Amino acid sequence: MNVHPYDLLTPDTVIDAVESTGRLSDARLLALNSYENRVYQVGIEEGEPLIVKFYRPERWSLEQIAEEHSFSLELATADISVVAPMVDAQGESLHEYKGFHFALFRRRGGYPPELDNLDNLLVLGRTLGRIHGVGRASRFEHRQHICVQRMLADNREFLLENFIPRELRPAYESLTADLLKTVEQSYKPTAEDEIRVHGDCHVGNILWRDDVAHFVDLDDCVMAPAIQDLWMFLNGERHEREIQLSELIEGYSEFCDFDAAQLRWIEPLRTLRLVNYAAWVARRWEDPAFPRSFTWFNTERYWAEHVLELREQLAALQEEPLRLL
Repeated sequence: MNVHPYDLLTPDTVIDAVESTGRLSDARLLALNSYENRVYQVGIEEGEPLIVKFYRPERWSLEQIAEEHSFSLELATADISVVAPMVDAQGESLHEYKGFHFALFRRRGGYPPELDNLDNLLVLGRTLGRIHGVGRASRFEHRQHICVQRMLADNREFLLENFIPRELRPAYESLTADLLKTVEQSYKPTAEDEIRVHGDCHVGNILWRDDVAHFVDLDDCVMAPAIQDLWMFLNGERHEREIQLSELIEGYSEFCDFDAAQLRWIEPLRTLRLVNYAAWVARRWEDPAFPRSFTWFNTERYWAEHVLELREQLAALQEEPLRLL
């Protein structure tokens, strides 16, 4: 039987790892909702509980994790509300225990922002404008870029070879070939268009408290156009999305210039995410946590609905870009 690396991450190992940083745990342990990495709340004797994140082995290089931490700490230094890793007396934020690399974070409470509240969108826009102002100051050398080849072309081939049911392969192959051609023609950012961004900017990665948006989990920070951190907040009918977008950009523009030409990249970026998400779950299917949590995945119904969703996305790619009102 194959042993997944996380099978070795027992409760005792989690507590021992935290205590290896010089803290004493009270042995209270709570697993938090995370799939890519493993995240726990660990009780600390005579102190507030801490959050510990164990990075998935062999996903990121140490250089890539270091850039994530450096960006988070740079944002925190600029008084932007991000949940950055804790730094020890030696200036280290990444630790290692029994082959697992991990980081510690202070616990932060909150709830997802209400996207139907325009005031919330204004605050989100302001915060992202400040984040991107810092993001423009330098570039990642080791982190990934938003990439059509990796996120669409490579994932398309992987899914066709390993997961798409036989009866759906012709439709999926033809459809994704059209998507690939359309996205390649429309999504052509230059190096000047790309900045350091959060990369996975959705409500699940924001803790809202006292009218402040606290951004968490920069695990997917990348080099990408600014619009990558804005488009996932848009939902509803076209007019509703244009209202939401205008509110976001109004707040954003208080701190950072926005190039309206990037609006044409919203649907290409959405296409990349749709295919990449399906492939992400598929590539993690050997991790026992994924079949337990994604029970609906890899069924004929799921793949049929996925094909339908991609057909709708191909139609969306033909529409005019959203406008700023």
